[in-house]
Amino acid sequence: MRSRSNAVWLLLGVAALIAIIGAFLPPIPQPLAYHNFADQRSWLGIPNFGDVASNLPFAIFGVRGLAFVLRLPPGDPRFVDSAARWPYAGVFFGLLLTAVGSSYYHLAPDNARLVWDRLPMTVVFTSLVAAVIAERISVRLGRWLWPLLLLLGAGSVWQWRLSELRGHGDLRFYAAVQVYSALVLLLTLLLPAHYTRGEDFLIVVGSYVLAKILETADRAVFSVGHVVSGHTLKHLAAAGAGYWILRMLTMRETTRQTFNPG
Repeated sequence: MRSRSNAVWLLLGVAALIAIIGAFLPPIPQPLAYHNFADQRSWLGIPNFGDVASNLPFAIFGVRGLAFVLRLPPGDPRFVDSAARWPYAGVFFGLLLTAVGSSYYHLAPDNARLVWDRLPMTVVFTSLVAAVIAERISVRLGRWLWPLLLLLGAGSVWQWRLSELRGHGDLRFYAAVQVYSALVLLLTLLLPAHYTRGEDFLIVVGSYVLAKILETADRAVFSVGHVVSGHTLKHLAAAGAGYWILRMLTMRETTRQTFNPG
């Protein structure tokens, strides 16, 4: 119980620290050049084919993940408390929505469509945060925080969009949600694990970091033979994180520790 209490205070402290740092940073507008991706080739009548088609793995792992989570029988050892599966269902549903939203955006990239690319991603981030809180701290707390985290993620996207419409775009809130989500995954690894394969979250975070690097190196990657762009590979790396979450869930087992859902 004491470790749980300390963990809650740690997560609150990290949130406060990120909020304070963000408050002192200058506004971060969305550069319009962001929409000018390196690979704009069309194929089969589909514009920006590489960046559109590379969203397919999101849909594949989203559907497979949802099928796995929703079909688990009560009492399955991979979920000591069956209620803890629902945030993971949110993760996989978010991946499916990401496939749709990102494809829609990349067909004709602009700020208005970018909203529908980013909203599903916040569903993935915040649902995963709720899932690890449920597993490492308290199922009850994770379930209670999940809708609040979803609203926080969605709010960060709408705040950015409204700031752009007012002529002074600001991505700080949206960026803070992403940074906090990654930090929570790493910090919760320090808490007692009730399932095996918890170290897989390191690969999930690593895949996300790789995706951000590839996104930044979009043109540099494409310039090497003009085969594939960094942004296309970014989608594959991010979808790989979704695959690894599914792999973790299918392979994990309960540990010998007594698990009090709380």
